[in-house]
Amino acid sequence: MTRPIALRCLGLKKSFGDVRAVDGLDLTVFRGECFGLLGPNGAGKTTTIEIFEGLTEADAGEVEVLGQSWGGDGHDLRERLGISLQETQLNDKQTVGETLQLFRSFYRTGRDPDELMAQLSLTEKRDARFGKLSGGQKQRLAVACALVGDPELLFLDEPTTGLDPQSRLQLWELVIRFRKAGGTVLLTTHYMDEAERLCDRVAIVDKGRIIALGTPPELIAELHAANVIEFASEPKLAAETLRALPGVTDCRERGPNWSLAVGSLAETVPALLVAVERGGAKLIHLSTHRATLEDLFVSLTGRELRDE
Repeated sequence: MTRPIALRCLGLKKSFGDVRAVDGLDLTVFRGECFGLLGPNGAGKTTTIEIFEGLTEADAGEVEVLGQSWGGDGHDLRERLGISLQETQLNDKQTVGETLQLFRSFYRTGRDPDELMAQLSLTEKRDARFGKLSGGQKQRLAVACALVGDPELLFLDEPTTGLDPQSRLQLWELVIRFRKAGGTVLLTTHYMDEAERLCDRVAIVDKGRIIALGTPPELIAELHAANVIEFASEPKLAAETLRALPGVTDCRERGPNWSLAVGSLAETVPALLVAVERGGAKLIHLSTHRATLEDLFVSLTGRELRDE
């Protein structure tokens, strides 16, 4: 059975002067899923999402949004979308309540502003002016404005940046409820736990191209390792020594540390400690964690997701 498509682009390209922000990108997002775009700053994530939103015009390629195109269906499409930008500038003099009522008036049907304020912990700030809000409160209000039109498709560009842990969890629950009600989400984020928690599928983007695509578990499995060991020693051990350790599938430098992708911690950690002792080195730091999407990105590119 063919799944209905919410978003699709083919051969998408966009340049700014000599900089190729999006370089022949092909992407399909199905209705009812939360799809994540991951990558470092400058990878082309925001440019791609802005083309889908109708805010930026592509240099080349085909774009389809909810079965329509921006060329001929722009007005109808705006009624069906909710957009939360990476940075949102609203009227500093308007209160939270006035801002939400204003955005609600843009749509023929929509959500109850009071309900959204309650869900995003903004009720106490109903009469506070936008200019007086904290960064996290402004971000939550931007998301509320994106939801007030009761959209079919929700664009969230790094929605939890600057939020405290409780506010992050509230927004996660809001996204989960939105999807359960049949909505579609396109999300960009730098937080790998966020992508693994919310996204059905993710695309890792680098230099305007997709370098990996799949569900979070599928992508993490590409490391062929369930765990990662990070350690530092003085003097530093040789890469050849580390690659020869049992269970090591990948060995990379991450700043002053070595990062080892391994299958079994019980197998590799004791062997690593023996190698440190035999090398006459002193262990400075050692930590372990389950393999993540960020570990995969480093394995694919040699860079961190948060690299500028």
